Amino acid sequence: MQTELNKVITALRDFYAHEGFLFEKDVGERAITHRFAVYLERQFPGWAVDCNYDRLGERTLHLPHGAIISTDDHLGKSIYPDVVVHQREIPNNLLSVEIRKASNHTPLEHDQHKLKAMTDPHVWFAYWIGVLLVLDKPGVTMSEVYLSGVSDEQQSRWFAARLEESGLGAMK
Repeated sequence: MQTELNKVITALRDFYAHEGFLFEKDVGERAITHRFAVYLERQFPGWAVDCNYDRLGERTLHLPHGAIISTDDHLGKSIYPDVVVHQREIPNNLLSVEIRKASNHTPLEHDQHKLKAMTDPHVWFAYWIGVLLVLDKPGVTMSEVYLSGVSDEQQSRWFAARLEESGLGAMK
């Protein structure tokens, strides 16, 4: 798992080295998410890296009945993760990343609940790892790692320390 998280850090390092313009011009989260996915894709050869991907083969990703997450579709049931690393044709879902700008004032709980659902091992499309990143011009202001449907404090601390060592963020 730390190998995959180190790849996220490498992608973040490359992203910040080349995409400062996005923060200077205060572009939207979707543009930032897309550009980050470009750098993440370079770290995961042989895997598909997609933004707002809501499918697994022919099936649409849906949250379990009664989930508290609101979503973008008209029925409010489909999931649109910011960035995923996966294999499209088979249920092999490695990594789901939620990205927020530090200036986003909507409740953080939305993304946290989404990652809990995306990594819940009782859901048929569960991702092995979930990562929440709050990004600002100087770097990552907050991060969390999700495993088995919960925020994993040990991995979150390890990840935050690695971000700090890399010059990318402050300790959580």
